[in-house]
Amino acid sequence: MIITYNEMGYIERCIDSVSFADEIIVVDSFSTDGTYNYLVNHPKVEVVQRPFVNFTDQKSHALKLATNDWILFVDADEVVTPELQQEILNTINSKNSCEAYWFYRKFMYQNRPLHFSGWQTDKNHRLFRKSKAHFTSEKLVHETLRVNGKSGKFSAKLTHYCYKNYTDYKAKMLHYGILKAQEAKRNGKRFNYLKMIGKPIWKFLYNYIIRLGFLDSRRGINICYLNALSVYKRYHELKRLEILHNSTSYPKIVGKHKLA
Repeated sequence: MIITYNEMGYIERCIDSVSFADEIIVVDSFSTDGTYNYLVNHPKVEVVQRPFVNFTDQKSHALKLATNDWILFVDADEVVTPELQQEILNTINSKNSCEAYWFYRKFMYQNRPLHFSGWQTDKNHRLFRKSKAHFTSEKLVHETLRVNGKSGKFSAKLTHYCYKNYTDYKAKMLHYGILKAQEAKRNGKRFNYLKMIGKPIWKFLYNYIIRLGFLDSRRGINICYLNALSVYKRYHELKRLEILHNSTSYPKIVGKHKLA
């Protein structure tokens, strides 16, 4: 299972790396760069197009299209290595397998590994039994899988080409910030000026110093800054949403008459 939007240059090797799967299903958010044309002409891919609302919504819809119980969910900019492929196949054919598995990821800054900057312990549920798991509705981004059963961990890592270029990564982080603001608003959280200033600073210092981002040199500065920018964008957007909500919650008054 893969969800896509404008992923040419990355989706090709992702598809190649999961060609061992019995079915490859892609939900595309109306790509404009040729991604959909590539997918629709690929003999091993079943692709549908659907408007993007948020990550949890899109992945939950994709899950409904799968006909098999074992699901491998990957991002379009991720690659399953041969070692990981073998570990996956061994697991799903084992009688003692768990219901879901955490994958650690190897982050790539363009074509070079990123060793620190807060990503060194990142992990996600990627392999699971459809009958035993579902995505929770509480999160709109960095979606969470709720598993009815045990979770295991794989030793081989998933390769994640997270950083194409500065502009692309910045756009991605700003988008995440907007979705996190919508999530916060839905969960009843309020805008706070101190948090808008303090949390981005703390995010940068935490990843750059405590999580050793400085050891990634210039790449670490870029990643830590843009991740902090995403936090700032979250609070900036939350403020905008609160202003918008307050402006539409009360009727406007013109003279002595209320406007509905």
